[in-house]
Amino acid sequence: MSFASRLTSTISNPRVFLPLAVTAGSLGLAYQHYYFSTANPIRNESGKTFVGGDEWVDLKLKEAIKLSHNTKRYIFELKDQDDVSGLITASCVMAKYVTPKGNNVIRPYTPVSDVNQKGTIEFVIKTYENGKFSKHMAELKPSDTVSFKGPIVKWKWEPNQYKAIHLIGGGTGITPLYQLLHEITKNPDDKTKVNLYYGNLTADDILIKDELDKIAETHKDQVKIEYFLDKPSDGWKGQTGYISKEFLEKNLDGPSKDNKIFICGPPGLYKALSGMKNSPTDQGEVSGVLAELGYNKEHVYKF
Repeated sequence: MSFASRLTSTISNPRVFLPLAVTAGSLGLAYQHYYFSTANPIRNESGKTFVGGDEWVDLKLKEAIKLSHNTKRYIFELKDQDDVSGLITASCVMAKYVTPKGNNVIRPYTPVSDVNQKGTIEFVIKTYENGKFSKHMAELKPSDTVSFKGPIVKWKWEPNQYKAIHLIGGGTGITPLYQLLHEITKNPDDKTKVNLYYGNLTADDILIKDELDKIAETHKDQVKIEYFLDKPSDGWKGQTGYISKEFLEKNLDGPSKDNKIFICGPPGLYKALSGMKNSPTDQGEVSGVLAELGYNKEHVYKF
């Protein structure tokens, strides 16, 4: 079959776009288009659902999985099934819903899904008795929507940024700490040592424990995790009580530019160990136990 005949056959194929007027010049253009669009297709990079700014994006709930009596994993569909979220480690999004009276309720949430996960974004959220947003989330059904915007970058992690980091968390404060832990351990070139000290009321309150334990088991030479419970049940093999000054003095590496402490949890944890932030953009001075051990705001980051 001649080249012109092959081109004529190609033109009749509705799946391939070619110019309708087949002149000597357009035949060459048509052949180029056919070659580059079929033999060597150009693949676009994944889009990003969140690109910053003030735009609120409505995401549809795909599934809510019960993890405990008061905690669920919420899986939302991104704008496109080939999208990634657009977040980096460590960052969060703002979530919003409007009450029947027309009031906006807005809360920050940190995903637990990988930043490169396509099509969906996942959150682990505990329902609190007086939590307006968490109670609203708990009542959602598949296909219901929630408005989100972001990303809000908290700390831009770079591989091997420190020789070691210590993550101190309580309750739902585990989510940004898990984001760091996951990002570091998924990268074989990142040799950062990670120590996680995570406090909760009871064993049932430990969030994403399966994921944490799997990471610790897979990266025994890199990751160390200590759980603390205020009210342990019989047979508990972890730490009992609060994360204390004595424990931290024994297990932290000491103030150094080679190490960093990241902390996230309820106000009581901050007040006792690091002091509160002055505002979302002002870390404030370090106080409490960490100040007593010689740490300052160069050594400590408060999520």
